Amino acid sequence: MEVSNQSTVTEFVLLGLSAHPKLEKTFFVLILSMYLVILLGNGVLILVTILDSHLHTPMYFFLGNLSFLDICYTTSSVPLVLDGFLTPRKTISFSGCAVQMFLSFAMGATECVLLGMMAFDRYVAICNPLRYPVVMSKAAYVPMAAGSWVAGGANSLVQISLAVQLPFCGDNVINHFICEILAVLKLACADISINVISMGVANVIFLGVPVLFIFVSYIFILSTILRIPSAEGRKKASTCSAHLTVVIIFYGTILFMYGKPKSKDPLGADKQDLADKLISLFYGLLTPMLNPIIYSLRNKDVKTAVRDLERHRCLIQ
Repeated sequence: MEVSNQSTVTEFVLLGLSAHPKLEKTFFVLILSMYLVILLGNGVLILVTILDSHLHTPMYFFLGNLSFLDICYTTSSVPLVLDGFLTPRKTISFSGCAVQMFLSFAMGATECVLLGMMAFDRYVAICNPLRYPVVMSKAAYVPMAAGSWVAGGANSLVQISLAVQLPFCGDNVINHFICEILAVLKLACADISINVISMGVANVIFLGVPVLFIFVSYIFILSTILRIPSAEGRKKASTCSAHLTVVIIFYGTILFMYGKPKSKDPLGADKQDLADKLISLFYGLLTPMLNPIIYSLRNKDVKTAVRDLERHRCLIQ
C-alpha cells in the first residue's frame, strides 16, 4: 500500500479476479468481445441517425444520445478492467479513481433521465399526435437531451465532491474491478452518513422519479392504443416496444444486482463474492450491448437506414 507522510491513501488496489488468475484470460476475451460489439452497434446507430434524413426526428435524436452515452459509459470502465486482467499489480491513483467514479455515476444518472425523456416523446406522439410537431419541436427536444446530460453530470459532481473530501487512511484495497463509489466510501476513516443520505436522495430522484414518469406515460399510451383500431394500434405500439424493452432490461438488471439476497453460507462466501463481482461487471455491459440490437431488430426505419448505409458503402468501394 502506498501512503504519503500524512498516511493518506494516494492510490487504490483493485482486486478484480486476482484470486482467480485462471479466469482472467477467459474474461479478458469475453469482455473485449462485448466491448467491441458495443462500440460497433452503438457507433452504427449514431452514424445512421446523423446521415439518414428520415431519422432526423426527436425519437432518433434521443436514440443517438443514448448510443453515445452507452459508449461513454462503457469506455469509462472497460479499458481499466481489461488492463487489470493483464497487469500483475492492479492499481489506480486517487485522482484517477475520482474521475472514473464521476464518469460512471454521471452516465448512469443521465441514462435514467434520458429514458424518461424518451417515454415522454412516445407519450406525446401517440396520445397527442396533432400537437407532436409543436410540443416536440427542435427547440424543445434538444434542450431536453442536453438537460439530461447536465442533470446527470451535476448529480455525479455533488456525490464525488463529497466523497473525495473524506480522509482515506489505512486500507486501500477495493474488492472490485473498478472504483465503485460505495466500495470507496467504505474505506474512509470518517463518518459517511452524509454521503449515504446524499446518495439515497440522488437515487430517489434519478432512479425513482424517471421510472415513475415512464410508468405513468405508458399507462396513458396503453389506454390510447386500446381505443384505436387494432392494425393502427399495433403500428403505434411497435414504436414503443423497443424503448419499453430497453427500460425493462435497464431497471431489471439494477433491481437484480441490488435486490438479490446475500448468501448466509460462510463456506460459499468466496463463490458469492466472485458472483457479485461478475454481476456488477456484466451489469455495465449488458444494457449497452443489447440497446442497438433491440432498436435494430424491432425498428424498420433503423433496419432500412442500416441497409442503405451498407449499400452506399458498397457503391463507394
